[in-house]
Amino acid sequence: MNPPPTDAAPWWADWRYAAALVILCAIPLVYPPLPPLTDLLGHLARYHVQLTIDSSPYLSRYFGFEWALLGNLGVDLLVIPLSKVFGLQLAVKLIALSVPPITAAGLLWIAREAHGRIPPTAAFALPLAFGYPFQFGFLNYTLAMAFAFLAFGLWLRLARAERWALRGALFVPLGAAIWLVHSFGWGVLGLLAFAAELVRDRGHGGTRLHAIWRAGLSTWPLWPPAALMLAWRSGNVAGQTADWFNWEMKGYWLWWALRERWELFDTASIALIGLLLLAGLFRVKLRFEKMLGLAFLILAIAFVMLPRILLGSAYADMRLVPYALAIGVIALAPKPGAGRGFVRGIAVAAALFCVARIGASTVSFYQFSRAYDDQLGAIDHIRPGSAVMVMVNLKCRTQWITSRMDHLGSQAILRRDAFANGQWTMAGAQLLTVKYAAAGRFARDPSQLLRPPECHGRGEPTWEDTLANFPRAAFDYFWLIDMPRERWPHEPDLIPIWHGRERGVLYRVVKPAAPAETGEK
Repeated sequence: MNPPPTDAAPWWADWRYAAALVILCAIPLVYPPLPPLTDLLGHLARYHVQLTIDSSPYLSRYFGFEWALLGNLGVDLLVIPLSKVFGLQLAVKLIALSVPPITAAGLLWIAREAHGRIPPTAAFALPLAFGYPFQFGFLNYTLAMAFAFLAFGLWLRLARAERWALRGALFVPLGAAIWLVHSFGWGVLGLLAFAAELVRDRGHGGTRLHAIWRAGLSTWPLWPPAALMLAWRSGNVAGQTADWFNWEMKGYWLWWALRERWELFDTASIALIGLLLLAGLFRVKLRFEKMLGLAFLILAIAFVMLPRILLGSAYADMRLVPYALAIGVIALAPKPGAGRGFVRGIAVAAALFCVARIGASTVSFYQFSRAYDDQLGAIDHIRPGSAVMVMVNLKCRTQWITSRMDHLGSQAILRRDAFANGQWTMAGAQLLTVKYAAAGRFARDPSQLLRPPECHGRGEPTWEDTLANFPRAAFDYFWLIDMPRERWPHEPDLIPIWHGRERGVLYRVVKPAAPAETGEK
């Protein structure tokens, strides 16, 4: 790590430029009233159940909710006070909107502490705050990562000031708080802190093994949540761990790190990030700062070693990719003697890349939001407390752009205290349970996901089976989301009561007649 230089900072290292980049990262989610982040729509319904199950006359029929200590409670806890001020949906939107700016602020702070000033390459990293985990709606995880980056910036700042006692006092509660938001954020913070301490310690003598041992001991303020992990892994919230070393999917996760709407643009963007990292690796006018380069290497190894499902959280390895890449990018700086023209050019290119990516996200989120509006008109025709059988017409996962409507039907829970079959229940990940036995195998995720026959996943339904067998007696409505008009069914016990402009339709379900009583009394 380099001490702060004393000469005047160039424009790319000026705090006003950094502040503008952070503010820029808030823009994409300013417009959409409902953040178009896939899983967030389902989480939003769970927050509603959490907050209102004791006061609603309907929700306790369908759901259960019981608090437990687990490292995945960030937004679940934040919505308790914030919803009282802003209402639930706006509170969740504000939290989601804040995640990319906080992530960007953390990355820029880390870069400044590591290099002595923000390098001209740093803005290339900021669009990774909108990476695939954020687009997927993993809000607790991405919020924890944002806090972890800010915390790591503070860790480095206190080390530079040699405020060891203060750092220890602050990071015992900070580490526990980040673990509570999401345990992965705590884990990544620990890996980053270890890398920093290992580089700082190398001048103290002894073997590399001694340095590794001392660096590990230096991270002691972050150890207490390990006890919380033991508590979490006990009982009925242990969570599943599975699918190790799936190399094909790991390749996709790298390719999809900036996946959003436009395949060519997104692929070119991640290719540019890869070229920058290769330039640093081969020292082609760029170099890696030692500490952040080591941190990048450690995170890359963690990505390779992680399974797809860890402690009940799916896509564990995928979630790490954009953050590891971001650390790698902020580790880069021009080599001494690279030339002023190159340095200015790379700074301008980084700024343009950041503006282009965030501008594209703004347009993309606007388009997703408008598509939501056309489907949500069905909500006005659903009675409070009803049971809604939802089916969402989806493309294959290999299609670059998706509708992000996988959990849009959960708005019936939020707005009508209804039952909808899109909530998921996985031990160690959620505190909500589905107890509507009448719905049978159509009670929970993924019974609402309708993909083409050639690519429907394990447990996902088929159109013919659902239409023939979903229990009419258990449901009041049948809501087909984003379904093209030519596929709308014409069953005698399904009465259409609303439809969208071209896609989507809501049916009232005609209940089966009760069997007539026979025989003499």
